[in-house]
Amino acid sequence: MSYDLIVIGTGPGGYVCAIRAAQLGLKTAVVEKRATHGGTCGNVGCIPSKALLHASHMFDEVAHGLAPLGVIVEPPRLDLPAMMKHKDDTVAANVGGVAFLFKKNKIDSFHGTGRILGPGRVEVTPEEGPAETLEAKNIVIATGSAVAPLRDVDGKEIVFDETAILSSTGALALDRVPEHLVVVGAGVIGLELGSVWRRLGAKVTVIEYLDRILPGADSEIATRFQKILEKEGVAFHLASKVTKIEKTGEGLSVAYASTKGGGGTPIKCDAALIATGRIPYTAGLGLEEAGIATERGRVVIDDHFRTNAPGVYAIGDVVRGAMLAHKAEEEGVAVAEIIAGQAGHVNYGVIPSVVYTMPEVAWVGVTEDEAKAAGRAYNVGKFPFSANGRARANRQTEGFVKVLADAATDRVIGVHILGAAAGEMIAEGCALMEFSGSAEDLARTCHAHPTLSEAVKEAALGVAKRAIHL
Repeated sequence: MSYDLIVIGTGPGGYVCAIRAAQLGLKTAVVEKRATHGGTCGNVGCIPSKALLHASHMFDEVAHGLAPLGVIVEPPRLDLPAMMKHKDDTVAANVGGVAFLFKKNKIDSFHGTGRILGPGRVEVTPEEGPAETLEAKNIVIATGSAVAPLRDVDGKEIVFDETAILSSTGALALDRVPEHLVVVGAGVIGLELGSVWRRLGAKVTVIEYLDRILPGADSEIATRFQKILEKEGVAFHLASKVTKIEKTGEGLSVAYASTKGGGGTPIKCDAALIATGRIPYTAGLGLEEAGIATERGRVVIDDHFRTNAPGVYAIGDVVRGAMLAHKAEEEGVAVAEIIAGQAGHVNYGVIPSVVYTMPEVAWVGVTEDEAKAAGRAYNVGKFPFSANGRARANRQTEGFVKVLADAATDRVIGVHILGAAAGEMIAEGCALMEFSGSAEDLARTCHAHPTLSEAVKEAALGVAKRAIHL
């Protein structure tokens, strides 16, 4: 079996890379260790979590959001198996869609663990049956990431049993609503999944090592977001570290201590979600034997995604940069185009981030904290959703939009949104920044009325201190 390109891993980066390569006329194959394509994102990450986020939001809306609109219903009853079926059906449709696209683009699929034997050679070992060796002019490593382990105060790794001590995978498949869920880590995954189970009736407590939530987000946005979550019933212990998780006759005991000294009273709960991050997944790839350089677990690449091994490239979570599905997709397209002789490129300054809670959080470009730290002169415009007509009509007035623009050129350098549909509206900021647009450009772009996106225009107007509705 000889190919122009073999892609190892069919998550968002890998499958998009393979499809783009096939579009460009390269004979392409993929190697996937799961029985289904789509990677962590499609199977146990982005897609199932969004299905549960939407379903749990609908449940919460019926319980608390409809009466003020004059819609009176009986108190809702939760059918958790039906909700989980919705999640599973969503996953099946998405991973099946990837398999269909492979067939449509005449991409060969091999299921098993891929191991690089050297430049141009990949060994595929299925769960059953003999291994086979494939040959290719080029290889792309797109094996994604895995859950980062957490160690207790004694250095012992805390083991996931996925029924009480949970990774994100287990938290997406619970067969009951926990009475009390402790979430370790106040990043995107922890806040999203904590939000799901809080809406469905769980008491949720979040323990975070840093003195703030959402590291990487604008601190003003994060502070306001934390207050909203607290109002919704989520409790936070910041600047705290988990020292031990023990099983008891009644459930779990989670011990924690302040990072500044002093311990807190152990929290009794029936489930704990460990959401302290992810690490590159390279197990079984044979990187060391193939002489492929790594640094802190990540595959080392140059500006064209090339490793130090001839004809071997890497993208996505296994390389430098943010661990985001859409970042991996952009890299997948770029590396396929580079291999085909084109000029593939990724603008890392315009990679958005989204937290799919309610309200949502989304941002692109630099934060105000980063602009200050860099000594960069900038102007800022803000506009609250409480002053937006559509937000009032929808009872979605929490949050605001912040636009940062370079003081000398007015070029937009960052857009930050806390509010309903923030994940959709951030695309406007991305498009503007991709074309080096100014706050004036955004402010003079006609936005339909009444829409939530008018808040983005008003924030841009605010950069010049001329917001109309504030």
